[in-house]
Amino acid sequence: MLGGGTGLAQILRGIKHHTTHVTAIVSVADDGGSSGLLRKDLGILPLGDFRKCIIALANDESPLLNLLQYRFAGTGELQGHSFGNLFLAALSELTGGVDLALAEAQQVLSLKGRILPSTLASVTLNAEITERHSNKMVILSGQWLISKQNLGVIDRVYLEPNDAPGYPDAISAILEADLIIAGPGSLYTSILPNLLLQDIVQALRVTPALKLYVCNVATQSGETDGYSVQDHFCKLEEHVGTGIFTHVLANNNLHTPLPTTPLINYVHLSSDQCPFKLIEADVVDEEYPWRHDSAKLAQAVMNLFSERTGPLSQ
Repeated sequence: MLGGGTGLAQILRGIKHHTTHVTAIVSVADDGGSSGLLRKDLGILPLGDFRKCIIALANDESPLLNLLQYRFAGTGELQGHSFGNLFLAALSELTGGVDLALAEAQQVLSLKGRILPSTLASVTLNAEITERHSNKMVILSGQWLISKQNLGVIDRVYLEPNDAPGYPDAISAILEADLIIAGPGSLYTSILPNLLLQDIVQALRVTPALKLYVCNVATQSGETDGYSVQDHFCKLEEHVGTGIFTHVLANNNLHTPLPTTPLINYVHLSSDQCPFKLIEADVVDEEYPWRHDSAKLAQAVMNLFSERTGPLSQ
């Protein structure tokens, strides 16, 4: 599974109840919040998305979950830092790297799967944006700024450096997988940063695995305003090329009211012909209807996989 942010953790939280043969390949472009501060101060990969995946794959009854999620208050230097991020930072220094820290955490916390970085390189996400009022193209640098922008339409995102190598274990996992899932999550700031790594894309092209894109339930302000399911897919292919992802899972429950602040809408199918195999399912979280329900999403994915290839190994 490829992604980042809360979307990747959400699907992991459901899938772990069906199989432990799960590998999460996580974006390392984050530069905001506690992750961004630790990245700047310690020169390590951003840790927040790794922490979210660890919590998602841990035993739901583990007494450590609250500790890993704890965020320091107050006004001192620890303000805003997550204990889980500090734990991973310390473990990285003890083991010699974030990848080694993740392997150690997998053993210590008995995770139901493994977590890998998409690359060990320090990468910066950039976006070309057409300004709404001037129609001029501007470039924003940094995942956090891009995710918060309200300047206009995102035309393209790219990584610097553009030749960062994919993490070898992540590439091996892709080549050995039976099912590969991109999403759910922010199209430009969580999913595409993984797919902009050429080693990752090449592995996706040659693997015979079933490749599924999970489209978001709702549009995302500043990123995908007004996007249809087809728009999400077309933008994905504009960045990574055609023919990689053959199936798209989209939500078909559009009835639960969405919040009006920020202004978001359900992602609909357009009238255009789909250049992919469409799977529709009710995957809405009734309490937070702008995001996926982890159990519903996992079941929809498992149903698809079982229909195509037979039951997935436990």
